[in-house]
Amino acid sequence: FAKVDRDKVLKQGVELKDVYQTLQAFMGGSFVNYFNRFGRTWQVYLQAEGEYRTKPGDISNFYVRNSNNEMVPLETFVTMERSFGPEFTLRFNGHRAAQINGMLWPWYSSGQGMAAFEEVFDESMPPTMGYDYMGMSYQEKVAAEGVSPVVVFGLSLLAVFLILAALYESWALPVSVLLATPIAIFGAFVGLLSRMLVNDVYAQIGLVLLVGMSAKNAILIVEFARDKLAAGETVEKAALDGARLRLRPIMMTAFSFILGVMPLVLATGSGAESRHILGTVVMSGMLASSLIGIFLVPVSFYVVESWRERREAKKQSLPSSGGEAKP
Repeated sequence: FAKVDRDKVLKQGVELKDVYQTLQAFMGGSFVNYFNRFGRTWQVYLQAEGEYRTKPGDISNFYVRNSNNEMVPLETFVTMERSFGPEFTLRFNGHRAAQINGMLWPWYSSGQGMAAFEEVFDESMPPTMGYDYMGMSYQEKVAAEGVSPVVVFGLSLLAVFLILAALYESWALPVSVLLATPIAIFGAFVGLLSRMLVNDVYAQIGLVLLVGMSAKNAILIVEFARDKLAAGETVEKAALDGARLRLRPIMMTAFSFILGVMPLVLATGSGAESRHILGTVVMSGMLASSLIGIFLVPVSFYVVESWRERREAKKQSLPSSGGEAKP
């Protein structure tokens, strides 16, 4: 720490700003200007050679001019003292702060890491101290406090249901398609548990994707079964024919998709954990949807269509209200 005696500076007839400029220029460095040479722009700095400014005692080598045009040594009114303190002080949102950077062990999510940090902080820090997040941790915290994943998943199901209802012009038929979705969700969670992965935002993205993928497989069966039913077949035979005719295309599509996400499932290196979660969710969900849903979709189609036919038959059997009353 360079302690400048201002009274001595004034008595020596030296400008205070000259003292500080000389200290900065020789002990540190002072930018002068730029110049162009050899097709490049160079910076000019004024400073002492390294061997003359590495020790506090080197201040005796430097002089400053006073009002009488005399050179006065800096050590006349500058005393070098050793002090201890931080190289710089960090402030966050106007408060003095200390930045904490943490790395997670494998198999732990960022949400678990933040929860552990908050628990340790609350137990060990005084009540006058607080914490806040910045960067990606802040964005993750804001996202977690926003719209609930249950709401997002429910809206995705509602959107698929409304699209199917408009496509088939029926409120009952989309139910047989969406009944395949729980099978895919079950398979996704089985895959996460088998690899000891967590249900985080990447898993939730995969679940929303599974809604569309599992519905696509069910649509392939329901579409053909509906055509067979319109051609005059019974509900049972239409469901079986639809499953049999679309079995091969469903399996080809499903397994090509599963093989396509294998690089995510087996990813290595930086960010591999997030790719493992997303890839495992969609792979295991599609496996369950393809291997189990292929048997349950025809059953759900049969149940829904049978209920609809019974309901329509019951409506037709009711007497009309416009006839005459007989005694």
